Formats: sequence, C-alpha cells, structure tokens
Amino acid sequence: MRRSVPDVRGGRTRPRTRRRAFSLLLGVTLLGSTLLSLGPAATSADELSDAYQKQKQLQALIKKQKAQIASLSASQQSLTAKIGATKASLSEINANLQVVKTQIVSMVVEVAKAQSTIDELVATGTRLDAELADLEAEEAAKQAELDARKELLAARIRDAYETDRTSLLESFLAGADFTDVLTEVGYHLDFAGEDKLLADQIVADQGVLVVLKQNVELARDETQQLHALADEQKQILDGQLKELADARRELASLEAETERLLAEQQASYAELASDKVALAKKLAANQEAQRKLEALIERLVREALAKGGIPSAYSGTFSWPMSGYVTQEFGCTGFSWEPPLGSCRHFHRGIDIANTYGTRIYAAGPGKVIFAGKSPYDPAYIVIIAHASNLVTWYGHIQTRIPVRAGQYVAEGQLIGFEGCTGWCTGPHLHWAVQLNGSWVNPRLFLPR
Repeated sequence: MRRSVPDVRGGRTRPRTRRRAFSLLLGVTLLGSTLLSLGPAATSADELSDAYQKQKQLQALIKKQKAQIASLSASQQSLTAKIGATKASLSEINANLQVVKTQIVSMVVEVAKAQSTIDELVATGTRLDAELADLEAEEAAKQAELDARKELLAARIRDAYETDRTSLLESFLAGADFTDVLTEVGYHLDFAGEDKLLADQIVADQGVLVVLKQNVELARDETQQLHALADEQKQILDGQLKELADARRELASLEAETERLLAEQQASYAELASDKVALAKKLAANQEAQRKLEALIERLVREALAKGGIPSAYSGTFSWPMSGYVTQEFGCTGFSWEPPLGSCRHFHRGIDIANTYGTRIYAAGPGKVIFAGKSPYDPAYIVIIAHASNLVTWYGHIQTRIPVRAGQYVAEGQLIGFEGCTGWCTGPHLHWAVQLNGSWVNPRLFLPR
C-alpha cells in the first residue's frame, strides 16, 4: 500500500507526490545526461550482429586450422615412416643408392611443405593472439558499459520508490534474470520512456556481452591449443630434419666409397682400352664365351630336371649373396665393355657388388649347384645354382677356391665362394645375375621388399 499524509489545508490525506515528482525529475535529468554518454540504444542490434559475425569468422578460421593440423599430422606420420624406411634401406647389406637418393629428395620436399604449414600455424597463432586481445578489450568495455547502465537504472528505481520498498530494490540488484526483474518492477512502477529505453538497452547489452564472452573463450582456447600444437609439430619436424640429415650423410659416405671402388675398376678398364683393336677382339671373345656358357647351363638344367633333381617352380625369395657396395646395377649402362642387349648399346646383365678381396659369398636361395669352377670358354671361375627348372642364379669372378661342387644341394645362406677377380675383371667384385625362363632379369626383383 502507498503511504498517505495529512493535508493541512483540507484535513484530508494524499500521497507524497511532491517527493516522488522531485525524484522523477532528478532521475530523468541524470538519465538524460548518462544516456548521451553511453550512446543510443539503436546500436545494440548492430553490436549483437557484429558479435555473431565475428564468432562465425572465428569458427571458420578454427575449422580451417583444425583441418590443416589434421593434414599436417598425417603428413608428419607418413614422413616419419618414410625416413625410417630410408634409414633401413641405407643399413641394408647392399643399398640401392639411386633409389635412396630419390627418396631423400622427395622427403626434403615434404619437409619443406611441413615447415611452410607450421609457419602458417604460427602466423595464425599470432593473429589469434591479437584477436583475443581485441575481444578481451571489447568485452571489458561492454561490461563496463553494462555496469554503468545497471547502476543508473538502479538509482532511478531507488529514487522512484519509497524508502520502505527496499526489498524490491534488493531483488533487482540480486536478480539472476534481469528481464524477470524488470517485469516485476513494472507491476509497481510505470516507467517513463527514458526508463524503458534504458532497460531495453541493458537487456540488449547483456545479450551482446554473452556472445562477446563466448568469442573470448573460443579465441582463448583455440589460441592455447594452436600454440601447443604448433610447438609439438615443430619438435617433430626438428627431429625429422635431424634424421634426414643423418641419412644424407650416410648416403654421401656410401656414394663416396662406391665411387672409389668404381674409379678403380674404370682405371683398370682404361688400361685395357688403350689398345682399341685388342679391346674389340676381347669384347667379341667375351660375348661369344658368354653365349656358349649360357647354352651349356641351359642343357645342364634340362638334364637335372629330367633326373628329378630340381623342382619345376620356385616360390621363395632371395637374399643378398655378399655384403658390399653396388658398383653397377642391372640394365642399360654407360660402361662400354658391356655387350649390347635389346635396344641398349651396352647392357649389364646382373649386379656388381664390390668389397674387400676374399669376402665370403653365399647362396641367394636353396637349390642345386649346376656348375662350379672355371668356365670352359674363358678364365673366369663361376658358380651357378638352379633353384627351379626356369630360375638360375650366377656368381661370377670368384676366387679359384670353391667350397661347393656341381650336383651338390645348397641351402640359402650357405657358403659357396669368395670374392675375386677371375676372368675379364677390372677389380675385385662379385657379378651376381639371375636368369628367369632363359632371360636375364633384375636380381632385386627377388629380394624382400
């Protein structure tokens, strides 16, 4: 109930309207000056729209960065596996240096891409740091603006009510839902237009502030995660760079040793090539000797098969017959002492492996020794093993001391000879060759992948 006071002029009671009128006038005056300083209420809709727009932009940026991080993580895992495989290849008995070199070049490109992605993540982190600072400042400004408007409206309500209506004021100041409090106050007080404007602005400001707080939390969480992930990926990349550098040094060392051994063979060949007429005759004689030996081996394999001494097919793989450095791969070559084959002017029919003179040579796979000893057509000593009726391995230029004999069965890894330089040889090495169905094929095809 409203309190009445005596009317000394007429003996009646009336509400204390003068005090309220004065309070309303004071409140409106304060409201007007404060509203001018806080800005028009019409901007709140734009502010809310801007806040939501900024939230969408942040979400889009975060989505993009997460996809980029996922792609980078997968790429890093793949690169780590490739580096491991390359290091394993380098540690093999006879590394294919050309293949390893190609792998390393490919990985260098991948590392450069990863570095670029990480640099972009760091730049995005810096951008989010600046964005977070702006959002925090915007949030603080909006919070201060909201607090000022709330304080103004609280003062307005305080002045508009009698001193015994403090319970309503306390309810307003402690209310969790400002809109509900305004509804409650509205039952007891008819707001002036300025009061309604201010109350609506407070409600709108609260909505803007909620979105601003969400934006701040979103930016803060993403910034922390992005910095952590960028640091993690950088550490992984640093480790990969170190391993890649180690692999490149190992490759350079193997290439240098291979070049040294190859240079020795080339020097020996240069001496032979000084007499071109003699060299041409020797090349022709060697080619004829090779043809005759192939015919002999083909006959011996047929005889062994007829006697039931070898299987008709071979389903296993081969192992390297000797450790060392591959000085010449299978296929077309620039070495002019190799005979022609197919479209190649010079074709190397096997793989040359060089090592210390006398290095042990082992059977690449189980089979029957078809030939062991000096070739009947040239000075070379050789061991030839039939693994099946259509699969034969050759081990050439070996020393004269041979621990196996023709007709003997050998197991994979069994000692069959020692590295030498018999026959037409330009330096100690093993010439390892594979015949499949009468054709020369790359021995690497039979090695485990």
